[in-house]
Amino acid sequence: MDFAFDARTEELRERLLAFMEEYAYPAEPVAAEQRARLASPWDTPAVFGELKAEARRQGLWNLFLPSAEHGAGLTNLQYAPLAEITGRSPHLAPMATNCAAPDTGNMELLAQFGNEEQRKQWLEPLLAGEIRSAFAMTEPEVASSDATNIETRIERSADGGEYVVTGRKWFISGAMNPDCRIFIVMGKTDPEGADPRRQQSMILLPRDTPGVEVRRAMTVYGYEDHDHGGHAEVVFDGARVPAANLIGEEGTGFAIAQARLGPGRIHHCMRLIGMAERAIELMCRRAVERTAFGKPLAAQGVVQNWIADARVTVEQLRLLVLKTAWLMDTVGNRGAHTEIQAIKIATPRAVVQILDDAVQLHGAGGVSQDFPLAELWAAARTLRLADGPDEVHQRSLARRELKQYGAGRP
Repeated sequence: MDFAFDARTEELRERLLAFMEEYAYPAEPVAAEQRARLASPWDTPAVFGELKAEARRQGLWNLFLPSAEHGAGLTNLQYAPLAEITGRSPHLAPMATNCAAPDTGNMELLAQFGNEEQRKQWLEPLLAGEIRSAFAMTEPEVASSDATNIETRIERSADGGEYVVTGRKWFISGAMNPDCRIFIVMGKTDPEGADPRRQQSMILLPRDTPGVEVRRAMTVYGYEDHDHGGHAEVVFDGARVPAANLIGEEGTGFAIAQARLGPGRIHHCMRLIGMAERAIELMCRRAVERTAFGKPLAAQGVVQNWIADARVTVEQLRLLVLKTAWLMDTVGNRGAHTEIQAIKIATPRAVVQILDDAVQLHGAGGVSQDFPLAELWAAARTLRLADGPDEVHQRSLARRELKQYGAGRP
């Protein structure tokens, strides 16, 4: 068993680490300062454009896409350590390298399921970083962890030339950003269909379509997540688009969503490990710099326990994520289903605990804006819900395990 990264991954890691030190970390306070002077908090600070230009110049662009035609042509295993590095500055580095959700999942979806015209109109400007996008699936009135509950309607017009979209969504990431030009909307085209997983479809809905209202920003533990483009409540009130905007065929929306969410889950877990590494670094620096009760915090037993436990946990998580990435490359997402669910359960939960210990070590500073820990904690805690809550993945994983012992589906 070889644990070494290949030559291309190592070369990209070195370049990306240097980019983070020279450009990304110094840009964090600059972005905050610039945002405070913007006319709208949803506008993008100028430093983001500078970072994107530099990342593109260095070839650190679209690293997430395995297709050499559209992306860097990296495998999941090659991309994993790179995503971890960008996760150390999750509100800035993924955007700088055009590897930020929800655009990553939307680009993958369009590359895999979009037709030639849809890819030309929407995928190409997304790949170039010229526009942003949003994925509209979650709804406030139903338990969206069960996607068959989705109530938004996508109805064919009487003449068959258009679809009419009606519904209400929320926590639609990126939708507050003025550069968000396109929504990929999941809704029901056949709500009475016999198979509940064939009732849904997906459609491309330009943001400027009449009947589309971005109603408000949803906060996450009080954060509006400006750099990410926010999380919006969006209402579709009879929004009409050409029938050609349908992605794939009617009834394929559920399957497309599952194909989109698999890579998204592992990308989140990769970045979470980077967030944990940032927390460990901040803990260690704080521990050696601060004194309490006559000795450095680094000499306190409880602090040593936090740091040791964090290191052990991160090493465990990284191995599981790398194994999952390798399986996705070798046997496909379906063959790696168990491991994808395992990392989705284990990683956010464990990283939340590491960040919580880091906050505790920083005292009042840990919950303030002077350190990134509080915002990192909010982001990690949210990922116990995003792309399916822990309990849904636990339920599915347990059923798969029990099936080996003759337990049928309840």
